[in-house]
Amino acid sequence: MRILLAVLHLLGLGIGLGAIYTRARAANRLKDGPDSLSAAFAADMWWGIAAFVWIATGLTRVFGSYEKTASYYWTNHIFMAKLGLLVLVIVLEIWPMVTLIKWRRASRVGTLAAADLVSKGRRIARISDVQTLLVVAMVTAAVLMARGYGAR
Repeated sequence: MRILLAVLHLLGLGIGLGAIYTRARAANRLKDGPDSLSAAFAADMWWGIAAFVWIATGLTRVFGSYEKTASYYWTNHIFMAKLGLLVLVIVLEIWPMVTLIKWRRASRVGTLAAADLVSKGRRIARISDVQTLLVVAMVTAAVLMARGYGAR
C-alpha cells in the first residue's frame, strides 16, 4: 500500500505540473479563438484531478502511517515548507477556478464575452506560471524529504 500511495502521489504531481503548464499556455492563446478555450478547460480539468489525487494520497500518507508516523511529518521542516507551498498554490487557485467555472457556464449558454477572455486569460496564465514554479518547489521538497532532510 505504501508503494501504491507513493506512486499515485508522484503521478499526481507529474500530471499537475503538466496540466498547470498547459493551462498557462492555453490561457495565453485565448485571443486566438475558441480552441484555446477548450484547451484551457481540458488542462484545468487535469489540474483539478491532479490536485485531488495528490491531496488525497498526501493526507492518506500523513495520517495513515503506512510508511512514516504522522509525527515524522509534523516535525519535519521540509514537509512544513512543502505544505506551505501547497497552501499558496491553493490560495492562488481561487480566482482562476472561479473565473473558469463562470466561463464554462457562459460558454454552455453562449454568453461568453470575448473581451473578457484576453485580459483575464493573461492573468490566469501568470498565476498558472507562478503555480508551476511552486509545484517544482514542492517536488524539490519531496526529493529532499526522501533523502532524509528536514527530519529532527
